[in-house]
Amino acid sequence: MCTSNTKKLPSGLVHSSERKQRSKRSKVQVPRRVRKKCEEKAEKDMELKNLKLFLENQSIIEENEKLRKKASVLHQENSALMSEFQNKFPDSDIFFDSLPLFFFTNTDNRR
Repeated sequence: MCTSNTKKLPSGLVHSSERKQRSKRSKVQVPRRVRKKCEEKAEKDMELKNLKLFLENQSIIEENEKLRKKASVLHQENSALMSEFQNKFPDSDIFFDSLPLFFFTNTDNRR
């Protein structure tokens, strides 16, 4: 009870949906290969960009850590100098009280 996909046309030609599928398939195979190669190239390009960004990010993180350490050392030096200054000039407390607090405690390098 199988029915065939083949139909007789009035002009005597045989119409087969199987033949259409084959012809479509052969036309589509080339673009699929091209598309696959493009996708592979795009994937490789994306991986390369990702690697470059990762390395750049690592470099920025390392630089940030170095700057944090420098800022910490500078803050410690500043605190030591302020303490030494206040010990040498105890009357200067009036002057320091009038200055904004962030002037001595700001470890952010923003201005």
